Amino acid sequence: MLRRAAGEGIAPFVDLVYPPRCPACGEGTGEQGGLCAICWSDLAIPGNPSCASCQRPFGDSGPAEGAICAPCLGNPPVHDGIAAGTLYTDTSRKLVLALKHGRRIALAPLLARLIAARIPPCEEERLLIPVPLHRWRLWQRGFNQAALLARELGKAGCDRVVVDGLVRTKRTPILGGMGAKARAMVLGGAIAVRRPDAVKGRHILLVDDVLTSGATSTACVKALKRAGAKSVVIACFARVLDEALDHAR
Repeated sequence: MLRRAAGEGIAPFVDLVYPPRCPACGEGTGEQGGLCAICWSDLAIPGNPSCASCQRPFGDSGPAEGAICAPCLGNPPVHDGIAAGTLYTDTSRKLVLALKHGRRIALAPLLARLIAARIPPCEEERLLIPVPLHRWRLWQRGFNQAALLARELGKAGCDRVVVDGLVRTKRTPILGGMGAKARAMVLGGAIAVRRPDAVKGRHILLVDDVLTSGATSTACVKALKRAGAKSVVIACFARVLDEALDHAR
């Protein structure tokens, strides 16, 4: 409490030296770490009705609650749901890049709050496990952005964080441009559960920054399910789902 009060006391001096600016566009804002009104309006928050399996937004004129989208009917997912804070837009892309490559780790609390708002309730304790980086990539970057988000979710009371629950056993190339089969082959055997006994029978929240094709998250979910996880819900900040953007805005 005293520490928080001290922080609030020096806040005006911090703002004087470092005027608060939007982390996405650089425009002035009312407080540190906040987005400007224009960038807030560009964030697309997934809504309902949505697919009961993957939470893909249907729009106001879509099917009734409990319906399954065509992609999930054609290829049932191995996960047990997707909790995406936002859909992938220009602003969410800038925030992810600023966190991941711009090393602006102070953005993690903001992104985590948006994720937390979309996570479904669960009566049992869940484990927050981040999508892992290979040790060489972790060494180059200095941090795992998914682990930062998982820690912030843990601080918000979203269950228990297990930062090293998953491990990348081999270094994989960038998956962009690869087809689904090629991605699956590259990721085959690349993800492992560090302690299978720790996840057996547990509900898992798999945390990542961006969900694109889903190849990496699928490999993680399969590894967790093989280890006996009861359920695995993917919790991410931004989900690439261009066809749903109009429904979310």
